[in-house]
Amino acid sequence: MAQSFDMVVIGSGPGGYVCAIRGAQLGLKVAVIERADLGGICLNWGCIPTKALLRSAEVFHLMGRAKDFGLKADGIGFDLDSVVKRSRGVAKQLSGGVSHLLKKNKVTVIAGHAKLTAPGKVSVKGDKGEEEVTAKAIVVATGARARNLPGLEPDGERVWTYREALVPKHMPKKLLVIGSGAIGIEFASFYNTLGAETTVVEVMDRVLPVEDEEISAFAKKQFVKQGMTILEKATVKKLDRAKDKVTAHIEIGGKTETREFDTVISAVGIVGNVEDSGFEEVGLKIDRTHIVVDEYCRTGVDGVYAIGDVAGAPWLAHKASHEGVMVAELVAGRKAHPIRPNSIPGCTYCHPQVASVGLTEAKAKEAGHEVKVGRFPFIGNGKAIALGEPEGMIKTVFDAKTGELLGAHMVGAEVTELIQGYVVGRTLETTEAELMETVFPHPTLSEAMHESVLDAYGRAIHF
Repeated sequence: MAQSFDMVVIGSGPGGYVCAIRGAQLGLKVAVIERADLGGICLNWGCIPTKALLRSAEVFHLMGRAKDFGLKADGIGFDLDSVVKRSRGVAKQLSGGVSHLLKKNKVTVIAGHAKLTAPGKVSVKGDKGEEEVTAKAIVVATGARARNLPGLEPDGERVWTYREALVPKHMPKKLLVIGSGAIGIEFASFYNTLGAETTVVEVMDRVLPVEDEEISAFAKKQFVKQGMTILEKATVKKLDRAKDKVTAHIEIGGKTETREFDTVISAVGIVGNVEDSGFEEVGLKIDRTHIVVDEYCRTGVDGVYAIGDVAGAPWLAHKASHEGVMVAELVAGRKAHPIRPNSIPGCTYCHPQVASVGLTEAKAKEAGHEVKVGRFPFIGNGKAIALGEPEGMIKTVFDAKTGELLGAHMVGAEVTELIQGYVVGRTLETTEAELMETVFPHPTLSEAMHESVLDAYGRAIHF
């Protein structure tokens, strides 16, 4: 006899497990179906383990600068296996935490591959055979995986995706990173800091192409200063593989040249996990590997929702989590507010860090806004100088007529933490007046946020 639930969630990533827990809190009988590790890609093979690696690289970088702080650190080095072991331990701890939270909230966990057989019905194929599960509401949270381009397919030896890069079989000496989005730049930053001779190839006209143009330019300058080679408006056409090297054919300015590397990381985007799941058979619309949904994550098939990466951009864990909460509340009969895409922050944990929310200056102008723009460099901030991290800037974009904060863009130390101040401001529909009147503590990096707002209106004090 089939198990019956109020809500079944397919996938236990940051969208799926959060949706399940919120549903249980609201009194729903909930099940989660997971074919791999609880916590999904984010906790096990994405957000969390990469940040653990990057923290090791950050500490190593600071050890190399000990003299700048009046300290001595002789004979410094690293053990890559130990760095990776720590990263995997962090991921394991958090995955176990998800298991505990689901159990605590009395969410049933079913191991296996889920396939929709009809609205309200799911077939689960696991180690012990196949079973059917029914539910009033089904939430698809199957996530996404690395995109493979013809000729650039990973082989696990010399050509890696993020998975192999997280558990490397060797330390790259000459590394090629294809793609300069968040994933590509984070791995480039990690391995470059540990000493790999790193080249980044980006098909667009600048690295971190979704960021504000000034922020991208500032970040690129720092990457180059750290020893990276950045090739923009460039395309890797093919890879010739040998036992101990890879020859990349790179097209730049209409001409193709070859360069040799011992390791390649492909970070050219993601594709949604929609195969062999019965989605199209029950009526879900798929557009370029992603399920089409409305602002409430409804698929158009009664009782079926889709959240997170499989439901399209922005491909961010925190977006998935908030969609999960929203859907759980809808299923429970609560009133829910749709997610505002322009108020979702994006963070890249390279060195220096990059963070943003809302419209870039160019996008704001394209949307018809007359803008006021403020900027403040970290070199004018006492805390940044004291930290030994004076390379950074904050840029704010306001509507000149209404004072609405349209966007905020940052590069520098700890900006992935600072950005939330502006995110809260946008959620509260704050104007420049409230931000100017807000008292920021001294000495903190956050003072640069205040100064950037002041600068937009010709009132900056320290610049």
